[in-house]
Amino acid sequence: MEKLTHFDENGKAVMVDISEKQDTVREATAAGKIKVNEAVYRAIEAGGTEKGDVLGVAATAGIMGAKKTSDLIPMCHILPISNCRITFDKDPEQKEIHCTCTVKVTGKTGVEMEALTGVSVALLTIYDMCKALDKTMEIGDIYLRRKTGGKSGEIKNEKGTR
Repeated sequence: MEKLTHFDENGKAVMVDISEKQDTVREATAAGKIKVNEAVYRAIEAGGTEKGDVLGVAATAGIMGAKKTSDLIPMCHILPISNCRITFDKDPEQKEIHCTCTVKVTGKTGVEMEALTGVSVALLTIYDMCKALDKTMEIGDIYLRRKTGGKSGEIKNEKGTR
């Protein structure tokens, strides 16, 4: 039976010791979406709002969020991220913006939390920039789509929504 790794024998939260692990190339992709109203969707389609290029700013914010993950989540290690990509796909029928964040590193621990944080921050940025047009936006379905590297190798989440 597997056990939680962020607790010591006394049940206290600890940072996992990765000093003996080998560096490997690791990559993680996370996804999520935001559901918006017609006005927001049209504004994004047109290239932005009064605050600027919504998806451009959201992509930059997502990358910054991925880089700051260890500042936000207490037991995360600081990682020298070698690449981070944020992409968006628009669904006009559902009035949704789907976000994907892929993060890559060569290191001793994975980048799943960085990818999840990148998606979350990108979607939150869309919300922030568009809240004047829609106060009922819904952020959801944030999940790890895929990870590679490390002792667990490749893992794909087939349960994801997109």
